[in-house]
Amino acid sequence: MNIRLICIGKTDDSRIESLFIEYEKRLKHYINFKSEFLVLKKKSKVLNQTKIEEGELILQKIDNSSFLVLLDEQGKSFDSIKFSGFLQKRMNSGIKELVFLIGGAHGFSSAVYDRANAKVALSSMTFTHQMVRILFIEQLYRAFTILRGEKYHH
Repeated sequence: MNIRLICIGKTDDSRIESLFIEYEKRLKHYINFKSEFLVLKKKSKVLNQTKIEEGELILQKIDNSSFLVLLDEQGKSFDSIKFSGFLQKRMNSGIKELVFLIGGAHGFSSAVYDRANAKVALSSMTFTHQMVRILFIEQLYRAFTILRGEKYHH
């Protein structure tokens, strides 16, 4: 199985980017992992139009056979061990690609919600989209160390 993380927007903080790259390298020891950062060439002044255009850009990048998981505040909450179980179920199901999606500052379009196979919440707290990247990739790494029985988790 391949895992891909799609994020709307680029990271503008070199410290966040550096930490993201560190966890990305660590993850590659466990699974084929890729990240993509999508940026609209020109954002609309109308909020809903921006969400629609971001949604179209996102949906162009996702195969019909991919399992799409939105990182969304209304999603299912997991502790780290249960999240590792969620990943294990997906790996056991035989899907070829698991795609996680971090949307833009204003959320996802209805078309993206309609396409999603699952929604996961990292917390009921609000974080910047920049920080969500770090929190999520660390939890993804942690999940694989849990699945392998490694000591990182404790």
